[in-house]
Amino acid sequence: FDEFNRIDIEVLSVVAQQLLTIQNALKANQSPFNFEGRMMKLLPTCGVFITMNPGYAGRTELPDNLKALFRPMAMMIPD
Repeated sequence: FDEFNRIDIEVLSVVAQQLLTIQNALKANQSPFNFEGRMMKLLPTCGVFITMNPGYAGRTELPDNLKALFRPMAMMIPD
């Protein structure tokens, strides 16, 4: 997801719960798994990546429950 922190905080909270459900299914090696009432096939090689531009107008901080699901990484312009 690009510029993830531009999404409304209410939507981010829902996304956090959905990602946690997927992460728990991956940890339990469950496929198919129950995703909001539907049985979904889960590939163990799937991944979720987000980009953020903190400090700009209109950007929100991620909720703590969502921050916990991702590892931070910084990018710089090469010399």
